[in-house]
Amino acid sequence: MWYTIIFIILVFGLGGLRVVNQYERGVVLTLGKYSKTLQPGLNWIFIIFQKLMMVDMRITTIDVPRQEAITKDNVPVGINAVVYFKVDKAEDAVLKVQRYTYAVSQYALAALRDSIGGVELDTLLTEREKIATDIKQAVDTETVAWGIDVTAIKIQDIEIPASMKRAMAAQAETEREKRAIIIKAEGEVKAAENLQKAAQILSSVPGGLSLRTLETIDKLQPDPSKTVIFALPVEIMEGIKSLVSERKNK
Repeated sequence: MWYTIIFIILVFGLGGLRVVNQYERGVVLTLGKYSKTLQPGLNWIFIIFQKLMMVDMRITTIDVPRQEAITKDNVPVGINAVVYFKVDKAEDAVLKVQRYTYAVSQYALAALRDSIGGVELDTLLTEREKIATDIKQAVDTETVAWGIDVTAIKIQDIEIPASMKRAMAAQAETEREKRAIIIKAEGEVKAAENLQKAAQILSSVPGGLSLRTLETIDKLQPDPSKTVIFALPVEIMEGIKSLVSERKNK
C-alpha cells in the first residue's frame, strides 16, 4: 500500500518537472487561469491542474509576402518586406492575442499597404528607409499591447511596371546628357579665360606673341608631300620686324 502511494507521488513529482531554456519563458495556467511565468531553469508544475505553454523570447523574423499596392500618384507597384520582432511579455503574447506571429505579420501587411498608398513613387524609391521606419512605428504602437516589440521592418524589393522603368531610364539618360553638356560648357569657359590671360601676358611682352606663333609652326612637322599655308596677322609681322630691328641694333 505504501509502495503504491510512494510510486504515485514519484510519478507525479517527476512528471511535473519542466526545463525552461535560457531563451524561453513558461506561461502557466492553473485550471485555465493564468498563475505565473516560469523563468529559465528547472521548474515544476502540477500536471493534473496546470498547463505549461512555452514562449520563445528571441528575435523572430517573418516575411511579408509580395503585395500589389497603388502609390499616391496611381502607379502600381509590387513590394515585400521583412519584420523583426521579439516577445517582451510572454503572458501577454499568450493571453491577449491568438497566434501572435500571424497577427504581427497581418498587421505589418496592412500597414505596408497604407503607407505605400500615402506616398508618391519618387518618394517610395528615394526614402525607403524612412517609410520602413514609419511602418515600424505604426505596427509597434499596436503590438505593444500584445507584449510584442517590433525591432525593425525592412523593405526588400520594389517592382514597378516595365513602361515606368523605360521612362525612368530615358529620364536618367537625359539628365546625364544635360550634366555632360554643362560640364563641357564650363570647361570651355575656363579654357577661354586661360587663353585670354595667356594672350594678355604674351601681348605685354614685345615679340612674345610672334615667338609663340613661330614655335607652334615649328612643332607642326607637316608631311613633306603636303604644303601648309599660314595666314599671319599683321601684328605678327610687325612683331617679327621689331625682333629683327632689335637684333640689328645689338
